[in-house]
Amino acid sequence: MEHSEYYLIICLALFFLFRFFKKWYVEAYNRPLFRHYLVYKSLTSNQKQILEKEFSFYKSLSKKHQKQFRHRVASFIDDKEFVGRSGEIVTLEMQTLIAAVGCMLSFGRKEYLYDMIETIIIYPDEFYSSNNDAYHKGEFNPRLKVLVLSWKHFKDGYEVDNDNYNLGLHEFMHAMHLETRISKHIDGMRFKRHFHHIMARIADKDVRQKLDDKQFFRAYAFTNQFEFMAVITEYFFESPKDFKQHYPILYDHVNKALNMQIAGF
Repeated sequence: MEHSEYYLIICLALFFLFRFFKKWYVEAYNRPLFRHYLVYKSLTSNQKQILEKEFSFYKSLSKKHQKQFRHRVASFIDDKEFVGRSGEIVTLEMQTLIAAVGCMLSFGRKEYLYDMIETIIIYPDEFYSSNNDAYHKGEFNPRLKVLVLSWKHFKDGYEVDNDNYNLGLHEFMHAMHLETRISKHIDGMRFKRHFHHIMARIADKDVRQKLDDKQFFRAYAFTNQFEFMAVITEYFFESPKDFKQHYPILYDHVNKALNMQIAGF
């Protein structure tokens, strides 16, 4: 056997060994092996100022994680098409803050760009949806890969960060949830595992009775499994202490599904 063949065998062995180690690491520590990048994309000074002034999650991060967050926001903006409707003009603030909410939700993941979203449509207020002949504040259409948002209600969601209403988080969770159903990457596998634990937890009679008695989560959460996950995600980010106090096991599964321990949750 020639030297080149030996080198090829060794390289293949190292490659598969690394893949095995990476999978073992994720299973053992419930987080990606790598989160840093060789080259970091930058935001403009105006975009950084928007995050520093208006986005409390960004301000709570370490300097290292702020750098990662800025890279992800810049990558998100480059990856998506932003379209204004009903006279709405897309601004730098809109792009930055919508991207920031999406990247906040996916910050613990290695795959963070929402492959099922290609276009983000922004209306000034509620908009008519032909999907169910009703007016909506937000909507995710997986068939068209479109996320639609009312800017008024999106702003209300992130500006008031302790009322457990956050339109951006809600709609981005729908996109993430649907993506994980067909995903084969590690983030999706982790999400599915903990989502199944969440569903099993609320199926327990005692837990469900406690949920009904306390009415901690708003009633809309119990529309279906997708809405439950979207609503409790809003509570997870906006009332983490109360959520953890009342439902520590549910909180822990949401935390692990999103790998948000990295941001101090």
